[in-house]
Amino acid sequence: MTRPAAVARRHWALLAVCALFLLVAALTLDDYGVSQDTGPQRAVGKAALDYLAGNGERAFDQVESPWDRYFGAAFEAPLVLILERIIGLEDSRDVLLGRHLLTHLFFLVGGVFCYLLVLRMFGSRALALVATALFLLHPRLYAHSFYNSKDVPFLAAFMIALYLVHRAFRRDTLGAFILCGVGVGLLVNLRVMGIVLLAAVLALRALDLAFAGSGRERKRALLTGGAFALAAMLTYHASLPVLWTDPFGRFAELVDALGSRPLHFRNLFRGELLSSTDGPPFDYVPVWVGITTPPATLLLAIAGAVALAWRGLRHPRDILRDGPLRFGLLLAILPVIVAVAVVVLETNIHTGWRHLYFLYAPLLLLAIVGLRQLASPLRGRWTRIGAYALTGAGVAVTVVSMARIHPHEGEYFTVLVDRTTPERLVARYETDYWDQAPRAVLPGIVGEHPSETLFIRFLRWGREQLTILPPDERRRIVDVRDFVPGERNFQELRDGQPCPPHGAHVVRLYANTLSCIVDPVAYFGGIRRAALAAEPLLRSVYDVHHDGRTLIYVRDGCPRDDVEAGGPRFFLHLTPVDVGAVWPDWRRTSAQRSGFDNRDQALRGALERIDGNCVAAVVLPDYPIAAIRTGQITDDGVLWEADIAFGEEAPDYAAARREALTKEPLARSVYDVHLDGRMLTYLRDGCTEAEADARFFLHVVPADEGDLPEHRREHGFDNRDFHLARSGARIDGNCVAVARLPDYPIAAIRTGQYDGTGALWEVEFAFPDGE
Repeated sequence: MTRPAAVARRHWALLAVCALFLLVAALTLDDYGVSQDTGPQRAVGKAALDYLAGNGERAFDQVESPWDRYFGAAFEAPLVLILERIIGLEDSRDVLLGRHLLTHLFFLVGGVFCYLLVLRMFGSRALALVATALFLLHPRLYAHSFYNSKDVPFLAAFMIALYLVHRAFRRDTLGAFILCGVGVGLLVNLRVMGIVLLAAVLALRALDLAFAGSGRERKRALLTGGAFALAAMLTYHASLPVLWTDPFGRFAELVDALGSRPLHFRNLFRGELLSSTDGPPFDYVPVWVGITTPPATLLLAIAGAVALAWRGLRHPRDILRDGPLRFGLLLAILPVIVAVAVVVLETNIHTGWRHLYFLYAPLLLLAIVGLRQLASPLRGRWTRIGAYALTGAGVAVTVVSMARIHPHEGEYFTVLVDRTTPERLVARYETDYWDQAPRAVLPGIVGEHPSETLFIRFLRWGREQLTILPPDERRRIVDVRDFVPGERNFQELRDGQPCPPHGAHVVRLYANTLSCIVDPVAYFGGIRRAALAAEPLLRSVYDVHHDGRTLIYVRDGCPRDDVEAGGPRFFLHLTPVDVGAVWPDWRRTSAQRSGFDNRDQALRGALERIDGNCVAAVVLPDYPIAAIRTGQITDDGVLWEADIAFGEEAPDYAAARREALTKEPLARSVYDVHLDGRMLTYLRDGCTEAEADARFFLHVVPADEGDLPEHRREHGFDNRDFHLARSGARIDGNCVAVARLPDYPIAAIRTGQYDGTGALWEVEFAFPDGE
């Protein structure tokens, strides 16, 4: 057995590279932000551990969407186990920094296996070291290795699996193929896309079986191939607890989920806003890879692919027997097959090519094949010098670029893209999908204003960056996402001055962050004076006032401890008049399905003590509101709560039921559907709570599609789906639901109810005159 000291002396350069990267990671760990996928991914790990702890099937209810339970448990569960169950980290900042560190360490492990694989392929420590440097110094992958616990771990696992595949075919032993099966099984656990490597190994074994020269060779190919497949399947099953109770049924659910995931994302590509559900154009993958991968690596990869293809064409018989050639051709074919499959199958990929980052593993290895060919002793001196110079210059330029744009390496583009101005780049390609920009500027904003309350407007998911700030800084920041209703571009935000209406303020625009620096005494003092000038909507522990679009909470004589300790938490649930107009069908979340708009976060930290009185405020959204439910809670329960109805905007369900019973319905089904002016009333006698729980769908086809919101025109109808819990009531055991129709001329309506199995009932009626 080789001693560790001897291994260290032999591979000292690799250890030095790893030590350097660890040092840089330690110094820059806090520079990177959080992705909005972090929460759902943590839930996957927690669900798997809770299931193992004996909490049963309900453990998987905590995942954000039903299909999430099938992906990534082999990586997410160890993260949660180490950081939160063993070490016991609780604060969000500590947990997130720990996740960043462990995810990056796994990325470095992928680099180590890249070194080992190249060393096995060519027996050159110099080439292996170059391969490791190119692997770790892809700017986008490097940045994602901190905050992307989905795609980068899959890339690292793919590199490890490639090493095990090469090792298995080189040794051709039962044990090597079993170990390879374990690695590939874990790979498929992280992403089902790993099945492409499983299929590749089985195809190569089948090739060996078909062209075996003797019965002994056929037996070995059959035995090792079968052992590999069995090991992969058992490992996949063992590492995915959700499959344990019903392996075949749950796997069928997984296959169904892959084909029906209701994902809808914008996909900005070459200046055109694509829908992710339509599948990418034919050049999507090569263009994205080409404009975000260092050019030197791409050129070497092309040279490597050409060299392998030329050798295969010249000596086709070698493909059957020459192990290195077969492995090289596998590396060249894999990216092509995946890129073509993505287009043909109309795969729902978006936000660049992050779902396909694993393809960088075979591309990198092809680059090393190309470098070896160009630097071969059989080549001329200047060819060898040029190859090494190209590689060295490429690494140097990449390092300089990464240092220059740090910590935004995740937005790296090559010189192949027009980067004349940031606006031109942003107008053509998707950038900062996970809104990392605020993380880089928040410390500066906080540092410049060490005592004031900071009201900050984040676009999309930028507010996630608050969770990685130190606790004392988090407490001083109020998310004012609702001060500007709707989605607007940066210039409109700047011109609109979307800051609190009371007190002096300074507006600054940092990337996609708009900050309003406010003196809390002036701000909350102004709010309090405005509130006391009018009668409150209700009186309770806090008097609740309504001033325009602002909801103001005032309490005289509140204890100082309530504010300094954060106080009891406010909750604020808004029931809109028209649910369909608020949430497009492709943005449904668990909160939306519950029937109200949860605005608790908008009040978190928005509490100040002025002259011994407590004041809190939140700006309401701009859609019509039917009712508000608000109050305060602690860990022990609700302290106080109140419901506020907004007059005529709230439907009177009892009156709607009485009115419907006096007329013939427009359609009869499980529910009778009545139309009264612009009001659609659903009525059913004798419905149970369980029967009322099914969701309604309401699709309105306008006489003129130009009346539809832009994001719905591609479907040709206005989706107004709703739930009885938020748009109706059970009265004397009968169910009544009310939906207001839009005010444009309507050509047809299709409505009914559905659950997880599909439509339960449906009716359709037309309005020929566009009523």
